[in-house]
Amino acid sequence: MPEITETKLKEQIAKEQIGSLYFLYGDEKLLVRRNLNRLLKKLDGNFPEFNFQEFPHDAPVDSIADAVVAMPFMAERKCVTVSDLNVEAMNTAELDKLYELLDTIPETTVLILYLPTLEIDPKKSAKWRTFLKKLDTRGFSLPSLRLKDNELEKYVCREAEKANCLLSRKLAERIVQYVGNDLNALTNEVTKLCAFAGGGEITAEQVEKTITKNMETTVFLLSNALVRGDYSKAYALLDLLMAQREEPYTILAVLSSAYIDMYRVRAAIESGKTSMAPTEYGDYRGRDFRLKYAERDVRDLSIEMLRECLSLLLNCDLSIKLSGGENMDRIALEKLFAQLLYVAHRGSVA
Repeated sequence: MPEITETKLKEQIAKEQIGSLYFLYGDEKLLVRRNLNRLLKKLDGNFPEFNFQEFPHDAPVDSIADAVVAMPFMAERKCVTVSDLNVEAMNTAELDKLYELLDTIPETTVLILYLPTLEIDPKKSAKWRTFLKKLDTRGFSLPSLRLKDNELEKYVCREAEKANCLLSRKLAERIVQYVGNDLNALTNEVTKLCAFAGGGEITAEQVEKTITKNMETTVFLLSNALVRGDYSKAYALLDLLMAQREEPYTILAVLSSAYIDMYRVRAAIESGKTSMAPTEYGDYRGRDFRLKYAERDVRDLSIEMLRECLSLLLNCDLSIKLSGGENMDRIALEKLFAQLLYVAHRGSVA
């Protein structure tokens, strides 16, 4: 019983072929909760006060085991859930009890282990790798990963449709660019947008008026303005970020990451690879849109110019760390922008 997809889970539920053990985890927490709710809705039967038990992350395995092996009350099966169970923090004795429990789940119980907040990386944890290996011989694991850009756009369109609004893929793409790839944030923004639109076809003007651009997205727009030599937009975006009380060092950190993305993309292209090559060594899981932005922005910048930009960013970082206050930090950023715009101008006339 190996790792399954969301589609497979829906199929199991529809055919009433639900297993006795599920592990729901992944980066996209909204999907983790949705898959949990799908199971709970199907398992919602008679006398839930007796046949449904929830446990927190710090519950003793013995207590969970007692609930799992107990017979359901006037029902075919019962459901036991455990949230944010952290095997990394468990000692050997507790892990042994857990694995023994996984071997002895009766057919009358469905045990769901899910991670609504806990982030894990099995590649970096031997305990989690062992857990997943053991679990996949006893039940089903379902990872909920960040959606790709085209999947996010489809998701946004579907959410708008649920609210009786028509949203084009072009505008859905813009919303994803503004908000990012977090489904909770996207859902909230689309709900707000549809309430503002009041039904019907959503316009670009409505998107611009209602959608909140997250800080990272604003900085990516800023990096695009800087490489295009658009000084008025660059300084206007800086004003916006400062008005939102974003810390200068945070702005600089995100801006630096955008230039690092551009450097990686330029190096990959000059090596005969595609712009997606940096995913092999960088942490771009569910965030490959950054490389698409970088490919767009890097066209007029050589590898030497990007090295110069990175040097300017480093000098600004040192200046901010040694500065005497917020006003000096703002001046350091304004100076940096002038220098980056000058580099971009040289590239455009070369």
